Amino acid sequence: MSRARAQPEVARTAIRRVLVVDDSAAQRMVLTASLVRQGYEVVGAASGGEALEITRHDPVDLVLSDWMMPGMDGLELCRQVRANSRDRYVYFILLTSKSEKGAVAQGLNVGADDFLTKPVNPEELRARINAGDRILRMERELSDKNRLVSETLSEIQTLYDAVDRDLIEARKLQQALVRERSRDFGSASVALLLKPSGHVGGDLVGFFRAGPDKVALFGIDVSGHGIASALLTARLAGYLSDGSPEQNIALERGTDGSFSARPPSEVASLLNVLMLEEMQSDIYFTLVLGYLDLKTGVVDITQCGHPNPAILRADGQVEFHGQGGLPIGLVENADYDQWRLTLKPGDRLLLYSDGLTECADEDGVLLDEAGLTRIVTDNAELIGNDFFEALVWDLDMFSAGHDFADDLSCAMATFHGGAPLR
Repeated sequence: MSRARAQPEVARTAIRRVLVVDDSAAQRMVLTASLVRQGYEVVGAASGGEALEITRHDPVDLVLSDWMMPGMDGLELCRQVRANSRDRYVYFILLTSKSEKGAVAQGLNVGADDFLTKPVNPEELRARINAGDRILRMERELSDKNRLVSETLSEIQTLYDAVDRDLIEARKLQQALVRERSRDFGSASVALLLKPSGHVGGDLVGFFRAGPDKVALFGIDVSGHGIASALLTARLAGYLSDGSPEQNIALERGTDGSFSARPPSEVASLLNVLMLEEMQSDIYFTLVLGYLDLKTGVVDITQCGHPNPAILRADGQVEFHGQGGLPIGLVENADYDQWRLTLKPGDRLLLYSDGLTECADEDGVLLDEAGLTRIVTDNAELIGNDFFEALVWDLDMFSAGHDFADDLSCAMATFHGGAPLR
C-alpha cells in the first residue's frame, strides 16, 4: 500500500480522501501525482483485495479503480464496496479502455457512479471528481438531515413515552374520582359507567346523598378532550363530592348542622358563576343533575345542554324527557329550569353523555335516540354493571370495532320501591 498526502487542504468538499486501485505501479503513480496536485489525500492499492481491506479499516470518499485487474477486478471490488459501506456512501469511478455500451451498463448495475477511459486526462478527471463531490455533498447533507430527524424523533418518542406514562397515571386518578361504581339504597340502586375515549376524558358521573331519603345523580361532559378537560372534571368532582358534604356545592348546612340539598337549578346557577367569575376558562360543560326521592320515586331534575334523560320503564318502553338548556360557563346570568319525573318500581333513569347517541357506524350514521332505545331494550333484562358491559359491547358492534370518538358515561338509577336504607 502506498500513501501520498496533499499539501493544500480542499475547502468545503465532500471528497478529501481518494483510493487509487491499479495493478500497474506506473499508472498508480501518474494518477496519484495528478490527484495530489489537485489537493487530495491519496491512498494506493495494487489489487482489489488490498483496496477492499483499506475501505474496511480506513474509510475513503472516492475509489478510482481500474476495471481489468488480476484476481478481484474493478466490478467485483465495486460490488464489495457497496455491500460493506451501507452507512457511508463511497463514490466509485471505473477506469477502463472499454467503450461498449454493454460494459458500461454492467458497471452501472453493480453500483459504479462514473467511468473514465484510459489514459486519463487530468482535466476530465478533475471534472468527474467535481461532479462526484457535488453528489456526495448532497448525499451527506441528506444523511445529516435524516440523522437530525431521527435524533429529533427519538427525543420526541422519549417525551411521548414520558407523557404517555403520566397520562396512564392520570387515567387511574381520574377513574378514582368515581370511587363507587354502584350502591344499593334499599328502595333504589345506582350504577355508573365511565369510559374515556383516550387516556383521560372530559366526562364525569357520580352520585351523593342529598339529604334525608334523597340521592343525587349527575352527569357532566366537559368541552374538548384531553388534559384540560380532565383537570376540570377533577375540580368538579370535588364540588359534587359524596365524601365531603361541606365542600359539596349542592349541599348547604342547616342551623342544626345537618345538610340539605339546594334545588338543582340553583346548583347549576352557582356552577355557572363559578366557571365565569373564578375559573375564567374558555372551557364549558354540560350537566344533568337530578334528586331521586327514595320513598316516592320522584326526581327533580335540571338539564344544562346535556342529552335528554331516558327512562327505561319496567314494561320495556323507553321514554326521553328533556328541555335542552344552556351549558354551564357560556352565558352570564343564565337561567336554568328544573322539572319533575316520576319513577315507578322497576323503572330505570339513565343520565348519559352524547358519546352514546353520537356514536357512528362505519358509514358515519349516528346511533341517535332511536338506536339507543334499541340497545337499551335489547339489554333490559340485565342490571347494574352487566347492563353497562352489554351496552358498550353493542356500541362497539355498531361502530364496527372502531375506537370511540368520544367518552362514554352514564349514571343509572333503578327504583325498586319499598323502604330506603338508612
